[in-house]
Amino acid sequence: MQDKCLINKNADYQNPYYKIQMTAKDFAKLSSFINQELGIKMPAEKKVMLQSRLLKRLSELKINSFKDYIAYVFSREGREIELIRMIDLVTTNKTDFFREPVHFDFMREVVLPDLIFNHQLKKIKVWSAGCSSGEEPYTIAMIISAFLERYQRADYTVIATDLSTRILDKARTAIYDLDRVNGIPLSVKKKYFLKSKDPKNKTVRIVPELRSKMTFQRLNFMDAGYGVEPDFDVIFCRNVLIYFDRPTQESVINKLVMNLKRGGYFFLGHSESITNMDVPLQQIRPTIFKRV
Repeated sequence: MQDKCLINKNADYQNPYYKIQMTAKDFAKLSSFINQELGIKMPAEKKVMLQSRLLKRLSELKINSFKDYIAYVFSREGREIELIRMIDLVTTNKTDFFREPVHFDFMREVVLPDLIFNHQLKKIKVWSAGCSSGEEPYTIAMIISAFLERYQRADYTVIATDLSTRILDKARTAIYDLDRVNGIPLSVKKKYFLKSKDPKNKTVRIVPELRSKMTFQRLNFMDAGYGVEPDFDVIFCRNVLIYFDRPTQESVINKLVMNLKRGGYFFLGHSESITNMDVPLQQIRPTIFKRV
């Protein structure tokens, strides 16, 4: 049994397609496109990563070189069928429920009381920009839902966008491996997650009440306009801009903030900043801002 498992684990290495090498010219073409069209930095040290992520597609398509794969991707048929799949493979999607929890504490303690009691909003609009597989927007929904249970004065909606169609499909289904929720308090898990009735199925699903508040759509930060309904009260854009250069970061933030109400709240990831950027934001806490 052990030998069989080892053979299966190493099956990819026996596939001849996984021995195909990406040339420097191949990498230059792909990295240039990724940077120009997606805004994602792709320096030379990312060549091995890019090659490993795309080899599976070469195998599935029975394409024998990266040169031929690139020609297919940029062909008329490839742009319609393959380009989105390639983008899905090269984008990084890493997130967790309640990631960077200080932001969610601030939502509960400052943002929601301000919007509901001071501004007397009847409906709160939140945008999770770069939502990945959905953990962030569903966490936002948990925070708002719990607050509104106590103070039944408003409704809310969450718009969640990402570049990857594959990851958006996962976010829509709202099904997660059980180990993804290990760090969440039991009371929260019981309230917002459904366990499978099959004990062999080690997954959970977000409750329908939260799923009904979500709207998921694909968005490329490099687009001239973002095609979302404006006047958001809160925008989360966390741990996404780190993949862009500074001019692109500034451009993206300005386009996001155009859709934020004056006085609305804007959240960045803890490794990101707006230092020396010309953006209409005022810092009120580290990585937390208001539109001015």
